[in-house]
Amino acid sequence: MLELPEAAVLANQLNKKIRGRKIIKVIAGHSPHKFAWYHGNPKNYNTLLKGKKINGAASAGGMVEISVDHTLIVLSDGVGLRYHSDNRELPKKHQLLIELDDSSFLSASVQMYGGILCFKEGKCQNKYYLNAKEKPSPMSKKFNEKYFNKIISAEGLQNKSVKFLLATEQRIPGLGNGVLQDILFYAKVHPKRKVETLSNTEKDKLYNSIKSVFMEMIEKGGRDTEKDLFGNIGGYITKLSKNTVGKPCSNCGSKIKKENYMGGSIYFCSKCQKLN
Repeated sequence: MLELPEAAVLANQLNKKIRGRKIIKVIAGHSPHKFAWYHGNPKNYNTLLKGKKINGAASAGGMVEISVDHTLIVLSDGVGLRYHSDNRELPKKHQLLIELDDSSFLSASVQMYGGILCFKEGKCQNKYYLNAKEKPSPMSKKFNEKYFNKIISAEGLQNKSVKFLLATEQRIPGLGNGVLQDILFYAKVHPKRKVETLSNTEKDKLYNSIKSVFMEMIEKGGRDTEKDLFGNIGGYITKLSKNTVGKPCSNCGSKIKKENYMGGSIYFCSKCQKLN
């Protein structure tokens, strides 16, 4: 699933590969998908985009934003984006297919669920997109200790778990359940810990972990649980993920555990990340 590191990597790859290219043809909604969401009628996407030049791409939280003249394409988490140098290996099923003027293609396929939005600049009212655009990225200078302390000190959240605080309601856009695991591992905080039980030292470690883990994930091309624009697995080796369950903790050697919690999975080392 797309989260901030993967969105940032994809945006960088798109800028290197397709910036300046002109769009020849767009097919949207080709393969029906119950949980693929569009902005408006996908049949109109070709009219909105055909003949226009791609200005560039950027990440907005866990979303990828592609600027095409005065029109935007936004892809949310759950959308797999791939570049194809020609038409020989195009996927049979896709929710968006863009043909470019050098005979290359971009395809977007929704996995479990995801949004594919195309709209004129300033015409989208999608709350998740607007939230991602309005709040500072964890990689920006605006996301400092003071800003983080406002998030973690919010009333009504003190009796909630750290996972609830950080990985729900996009308080920090692009920080989802996937990247959360390693952030908490390095901060030595259990995902079920109540926010009110965190010491000031632990809060500082959590802030620094968010900054450093995101940076490393981006620098190494995303996580090893996800793929980039060309279908390559990311170079960041996750400490806690589906890939490490039952394996020794890299810090203490204890077995990595997995539990179901809040409608998803959490991974942790019970020795390094104590609940109490």
